[in-house]
Amino acid sequence: MRRDQLQHIVRAAAEICEEPDFIVIGSQAIHGSLIDVDEEILIRSMEADLYPLHAPHKSQLLNEIGELSLFHTNNGYYADGVDDTTATLPVRWQDRLIRISGPLTQNAHGFEARAWCLELHDLVISKLVAGREKDINFFRALVRMHKVEHVTLRERLAQTDVSAAKRRIVGSYFDAAFGDVIDAANS
Repeated sequence: MRRDQLQHIVRAAAEICEEPDFIVIGSQAIHGSLIDVDEEILIRSMEADLYPLHAPHKSQLLNEIGELSLFHTNNGYYADGVDDTTATLPVRWQDRLIRISGPLTQNAHGFEARAWCLELHDLVISKLVAGREKDINFFRALVRMHKVEHVTLRERLAQTDVSAAKRRIVGSYFDAAFGDVIDAANS
């Protein structure tokens, strides 16, 4: 999904939910931190995981522009209405949200919707706590591109409420990915 497609989803979501602000928590939150992302592994998803900031209970309304909807059929991408408990995030993640807005998020009446995207390190923590293969590959791509910092990720992991076992697993992802980059640089 490209940034303009995410903006289209946010504009449509705002009209449906009658809310201006949306938290974007899935992989497409990357568009808040990185402009003109073209790395296939980072933008391959055709869904945007989001919910209304001030009314998470309205996220079920996003089925109207969800998977297999007319919106999805016509555009090739869609919204996945989630809620504020979907992602496991470090403390104070809300303080680091990155706003996307502008002409592409305004409707015909001049109403501006805003996407509030997870900061990149917070996004990575969320994805690695989920621990799916696609999330680990997403993280590895960011490491290879030098878009995330090992120290910052360690700090954010320490600020995340997860079990000791999960903390060790996520830490092992860090060690493997950053070790691979160091090894490649030394080759």
